[in-house]
Amino acid sequence: MTSIMTRLRRAAAKRAAYHRTAREIANLPLDVALDLGIFREDAEKIARTHVYGR
Repeated sequence: MTSIMTRLRRAAAKRAAYHRTAREIANLPLDVALDLGIFREDAEKIARTHVYGR
C-alpha cells in the first residue's frame, strides 16, 4: 500500500510534467509545430494525453 505522501508526490510530479509539456508545445515556433503536425492550440490536450494517458 502506498502512503498518502507518495501519492501526493507522484500527483505533483505529473502536474509539473503536464504544465512543462504544455508550455513547451505552446511555445514551439510555428514552422516547427507545423512540420511536426502539431497545432499549438492543442498543447493542453497533447500534454494531458502524454502525461496522464487519457
